[in-house]
Amino acid sequence: MWKEEDNTLKRTFEFKDFKEAFGFMTKVAITAEKMNHHPNWSNVYNKVSFELTTHDEGNKITEKDRKLAREIDQLV
Repeated sequence: MWKEEDNTLKRTFEFKDFKEAFGFMTKVAITAEKMNHHPNWSNVYNKVSFELTTHDEGNKITEKDRKLAREIDQLV
């Protein structure tokens, strides 16, 4: 579940291993590029964490962030 905190949408996903996490990240990268909305994210072994905010709107959560979050959810 995505959580709103400090003007960002946050969520961490956990996978079986690094290979599965990296495959997920690749799918997210392609989706984000198509949307021209690039996430702040990190990866440690089998975990991928996101912090979504729209920099062009003063680092606030916008519909672009909510749409990307929905797209990310569908990729899991």
